[in-house]
Amino acid sequence: MLFLDTNIVLDLVSPRHPFTGFAQKIFSRSQRLKIELFVSALTIPNINYLLTKFSDKEQAKQILLKIKPLIHILPLNDKIIQLALASDFSDFEDAIQYYTALEHNITTLITRDLKDFKKASIKVMTAEQYLGMGM
Repeated sequence: MLFLDTNIVLDLVSPRHPFTGFAQKIFSRSQRLKIELFVSALTIPNINYLLTKFSDKEQAKQILLKIKPLIHILPLNDKIIQLALASDFSDFEDAIQYYTALEHNITTLITRDLKDFKKASIKVMTAEQYLGMGM
């Protein structure tokens, strides 16, 4: 089980080289090895918002429909929001991502933003680091 930060999913659906290739490999490996990928419910509207800044709403919707079968979307609830608000994370969105993973017992979080997860009690790594582990 892997929890993907929003930036990893965004890397998959937008041309953000060289990060797009790493994200594609994560998704490919998950399909091949039957590794479940999880995201926060917050990720989907964030991706939609960012995609519509560079494309039209219908194109953004089609992209989300293509990736939806590849991921499990975890709920965002009051407890996660409270934990994020009470945390010492400098980025509220990253706190939500972290506490969503923690709340659902996911022990590995993949992100491009390691600096905001320094005090994490779960494994946090980049897509490149994860891919370098082999498998």
